[in-house]
Amino acid sequence: MARVKILLADDHTLLCHLLRELLEPEYEVVGSVGDGRELLKAAATLDPDVVLVDIGMPGLNGLDAGRRLKQVNPRVKLIYLTMNSNVEYAREALQAGASAFVLKNSHSSQLLHAIRDALRNVSYVAPEIRKAMNEVFIRDPKAVERPQRLTDRQREVLQLLAEGRALREIAARLKISYRTVRFHKVGIMQELGMSKNADLVRYAMRHGMISAA
Repeated sequence: MARVKILLADDHTLLCHLLRELLEPEYEVVGSVGDGRELLKAAATLDPDVVLVDIGMPGLNGLDAGRRLKQVNPRVKLIYLTMNSNVEYAREALQAGASAFVLKNSHSSQLLHAIRDALRNVSYVAPEIRKAMNEVFIRDPKAVERPQRLTDRQREVLQLLAEGRALREIAARLKISYRTVRFHKVGIMQELGMSKNADLVRYAMRHGMISAA
Protein backbone atom coordinates (compact mmCIF):
# COMPACT_ATOMS: atom_id res chain seq x y z
CA MET A 1 0.00 0.00 0.00
CA ALA A 2 1.39 3.40 -1.02
CA ARG A 3 2.37 5.72 1.80
CA VAL A 4 0.60 9.02 2.37
CA LYS A 5 2.39 11.86 0.54
CA ILE A 6 3.10 15.07 2.44
CA LEU A 7 4.30 18.40 1.02
CA LEU A 8 5.93 20.95 3.34
CA ALA A 9 5.40 24.69 2.81
CA ASP A 10 7.43 26.91 5.12
CA ASP A 11 10.10 29.53 4.44
CA HIS A 12 12.26 28.27 7.34
CA THR A 13 14.57 25.66 5.85
CA LEU A 14 15.67 24.24 9.20
CA LEU A 15 12.10 23.62 10.28
CA CYS A 16 11.36 21.79 7.03
CA HIS A 17 14.41 19.59 7.66
CA LEU A 18 13.21 18.77 11.19
CA LEU A 19 9.68 18.07 9.98
CA ARG A 20 11.03 15.72 7.33
CA GLU A 21 12.94 13.76 10.00
CA LEU A 22 9.81 13.58 12.16
CA LEU A 23 7.46 12.48 9.40
CA GLU A 24 9.45 10.20 7.10
CA PRO A 25 9.30 7.09 9.32
CA GLU A 26 5.53 7.04 8.72
CA TYR A 27 4.89 9.18 5.62
CA GLU A 28 6.49 10.07 2.30
CA VAL A 29 7.64 13.69 2.31
CA VAL A 30 7.56 14.55 -1.40
CA GLY A 31 9.06 18.05 -1.21
CA SER A 32 9.32 21.40 0.56
CA VAL A 33 8.72 24.94 -0.69
CA GLY A 34 9.21 28.39 0.80
CA ASP A 35 6.34 30.50 -0.54
CA GLY A 36 2.72 30.23 -1.56
CA ARG A 37 3.25 30.40 -5.30
CA GLU A 38 5.79 27.58 -5.20
CA LEU A 39 3.32 25.61 -3.10
CA LEU A 40 0.68 25.80 -5.83
CA LYS A 41 3.18 24.76 -8.50
CA ALA A 42 4.58 21.89 -6.45
CA ALA A 43 1.15 20.60 -5.46
CA ALA A 44 0.10 20.48 -9.12
CA THR A 45 3.01 18.19 -10.00
CA LEU A 46 3.55 16.20 -6.78
CA ASP A 47 -0.15 15.61 -5.96
CA PRO A 48 0.27 15.39 -2.16
CA ASP A 49 -2.36 13.93 0.13
CA VAL A 50 -1.46 16.35 2.93
CA VAL A 51 0.13 19.81 2.92
CA LEU A 52 1.74 21.21 6.06
CA VAL A 53 1.68 24.95 5.49
CA ASP A 54 2.82 28.01 7.42
CA ILE A 55 0.66 31.13 7.33
CA GLY A 56 3.32 33.84 7.03
CA MET A 57 5.09 33.16 3.74
CA PRO A 58 6.38 35.79 1.29
CA GLY A 59 4.74 36.65 -2.03
CA LEU A 60 1.58 34.66 -1.39
CA ASN A 61 0.68 33.78 2.19
CA GLY A 62 -0.36 30.33 3.31
CA LEU A 63 -4.01 31.23 3.84
CA ASP A 64 -4.55 32.45 0.28
CA ALA A 65 -2.40 29.69 -1.21
CA GLY A 66 -4.35 27.09 0.74
CA ARG A 67 -7.67 28.55 -0.36
CA ARG A 68 -6.62 28.34 -4.01
CA LEU A 69 -5.24 24.84 -3.60
CA LYS A 70 -8.53 23.59 -2.14
CA GLN A 71 -10.39 25.08 -5.10
CA VAL A 72 -8.42 22.97 -7.59
CA ASN A 73 -7.91 19.93 -5.34
CA PRO A 74 -10.69 19.65 -2.72
CA ARG A 75 -9.43 16.30 -1.43
CA VAL A 76 -6.04 17.59 -0.24
CA LYS A 77 -5.72 17.94 3.53
CA LEU A 78 -4.41 21.32 4.68
CA ILE A 79 -2.70 21.43 8.05
CA TYR A 80 -1.62 24.89 9.19
CA LEU A 81 1.48 24.96 11.36
CA THR A 82 2.18 28.41 12.76
CA MET A 83 3.77 30.32 15.62
CA ASN A 84 0.79 32.67 15.85
CA SER A 85 -2.05 31.83 18.22
CA ASN A 86 -4.31 34.57 16.83
CA VAL A 87 -7.88 33.29 16.75
CA GLU A 88 -8.53 35.29 13.58
CA TYR A 89 -5.78 33.33 11.82
CA ALA A 90 -7.35 30.05 12.88
CA ARG A 91 -10.77 31.21 11.68
CA GLU A 92 -9.34 32.23 8.30
CA ALA A 93 -7.48 28.92 8.02
CA LEU A 94 -10.62 26.89 8.66
CA GLN A 95 -12.52 29.03 6.15
CA ALA A 96 -9.75 28.28 3.66
CA GLY A 97 -10.57 24.59 4.04
CA ALA A 98 -8.02 23.56 6.65
CA SER A 99 -8.29 20.18 8.32
CA ALA A 100 -6.11 21.25 11.23
CA PHE A 101 -4.51 24.24 12.93
CA VAL A 102 -1.42 23.44 15.03
CA LEU A 103 1.03 25.72 16.85
CA LYS A 104 4.75 25.32 16.22
CA ASN A 105 5.46 25.26 19.94
CA SER A 106 3.17 22.25 20.38
CA HIS A 107 4.56 18.82 21.17
CA SER A 108 5.33 16.78 18.06
CA SER A 109 2.66 14.28 19.08
CA GLN A 110 0.01 16.97 18.47
CA LEU A 111 1.12 17.39 14.87
CA LEU A 112 1.11 13.63 14.29
CA HIS A 113 -2.33 13.44 15.89
CA ALA A 114 -3.55 16.25 13.61
CA ILE A 115 -2.29 14.45 10.49
CA ARG A 116 -3.96 11.18 11.48
CA ASP A 117 -7.22 12.98 12.24
CA ALA A 118 -7.11 14.83 8.93
CA LEU A 119 -6.68 11.58 7.02
CA ARG A 120 -9.80 10.29 8.79
CA ASN A 121 -11.67 13.46 7.82
CA VAL A 122 -11.69 14.68 11.42
CA SER A 123 -10.77 18.30 12.14
CA TYR A 124 -8.08 19.12 14.69
CA VAL A 125 -7.48 22.49 16.35
CA ALA A 126 -4.80 23.06 18.98
CA PRO A 127 -6.52 22.95 22.41
CA GLU A 128 -5.55 26.52 23.39
CA ILE A 129 -6.83 27.85 20.06
CA ARG A 130 -10.06 25.88 20.31
CA LYS A 131 -10.67 27.31 23.78
CA ALA A 132 -10.04 30.87 22.58
CA MET A 133 -12.32 30.37 19.56
CA ASN A 134 -15.11 29.14 21.83
CA GLU A 135 -14.70 32.22 24.03
CA VAL A 136 -14.90 34.51 20.99
CA PHE A 137 -18.02 32.70 19.78
CA ILE A 138 -19.70 33.10 23.17
CA ARG A 139 -19.00 36.85 23.14
CA ASP A 140 -19.99 37.31 19.47
CA PRO A 141 -21.56 34.36 17.60
CA LYS A 142 -21.38 36.28 14.31
CA ALA A 143 -17.61 36.73 14.62
CA VAL A 144 -16.92 33.38 12.97
CA GLU A 145 -19.17 34.13 10.01
CA ARG A 146 -17.64 37.34 8.65
CA PRO A 147 -17.24 36.91 4.88
CA GLN A 148 -14.12 37.69 2.87
CA ARG A 149 -14.44 41.25 1.56
CA LEU A 150 -11.58 41.24 -0.95
CA THR A 151 -11.10 39.31 -4.18
CA ASP A 152 -8.17 36.94 -4.62
CA ARG A 153 -6.37 39.50 -6.78
CA GLN A 154 -6.96 42.27 -4.26
CA ARG A 155 -5.55 40.07 -1.50
CA GLU A 156 -2.46 39.39 -3.64
CA VAL A 157 -1.91 43.09 -4.21
CA LEU A 158 -2.57 43.89 -0.56
CA GLN A 159 0.01 41.40 0.67
CA LEU A 160 2.68 42.74 -1.67
CA LEU A 161 1.86 46.32 -0.67
CA ALA A 162 2.12 45.36 2.98
CA GLU A 163 5.51 43.74 2.28
CA GLY A 164 6.68 47.15 1.10
CA ARG A 165 6.76 46.39 -2.64
CA ALA A 166 6.57 49.30 -5.08
CA LEU A 167 3.61 49.42 -7.47
CA ARG A 168 5.80 48.73 -10.51
CA GLU A 169 7.39 45.74 -8.79
CA ILE A 170 3.94 44.37 -7.95
CA ALA A 171 2.86 44.84 -11.55
CA ALA A 172 5.89 42.89 -12.77
CA ARG A 173 5.41 40.09 -10.24
CA LEU A 174 1.72 39.64 -11.03
CA LYS A 175 2.17 40.26 -14.76
CA ILE A 176 -0.41 43.04 -14.82
CA SER A 177 -0.15 46.71 -15.71
CA TYR A 178 0.93 49.48 -13.35
CA ARG A 179 -2.47 51.14 -13.82
CA THR A 180 -4.22 47.91 -12.81
CA VAL A 181 -2.19 47.74 -9.60
CA ARG A 182 -3.14 51.34 -8.81
CA PHE A 183 -6.78 50.49 -9.53
CA HIS A 184 -6.64 47.54 -7.13
CA LYS A 185 -4.95 49.61 -4.42
CA VAL A 186 -7.68 52.26 -4.62
CA GLY A 187 -10.37 49.56 -4.57
CA ILE A 188 -8.81 47.87 -1.53
CA MET A 189 -8.64 51.12 0.42
CA GLN A 190 -12.22 51.99 -0.47
CA GLU A 191 -13.49 48.53 0.45
CA LEU A 192 -11.69 48.50 3.79
CA GLY A 193 -12.34 52.18 4.55
CA MET A 194 -8.64 53.04 4.79
CA SER A 195 -6.58 55.99 3.62
CA LYS A 196 -3.00 55.21 4.69
CA ASN A 197 -0.50 52.51 3.75
CA ALA A 198 0.08 51.86 7.46
CA ASP A 199 -3.58 50.86 7.76
CA LEU A 200 -3.08 48.29 5.00
CA VAL A 201 -0.04 46.86 6.78
CA ARG A 202 -1.97 46.50 10.03
CA TYR A 203 -4.87 44.82 8.21
CA ALA A 204 -2.50 42.40 6.47
CA MET A 205 -0.84 41.50 9.77
CA ARG A 206 -4.18 41.01 11.49
CA HIS A 207 -5.39 38.66 8.76
CA GLY A 208 -2.25 36.56 8.48
CA MET A 209 -1.04 37.90 5.12
CA ILE A 210 2.28 39.03 6.54
CA SER A 211 4.14 38.20 9.72
CA ALA A 212 4.28 40.61 12.63
CA ALA A 213 7.94 39.67 13.15
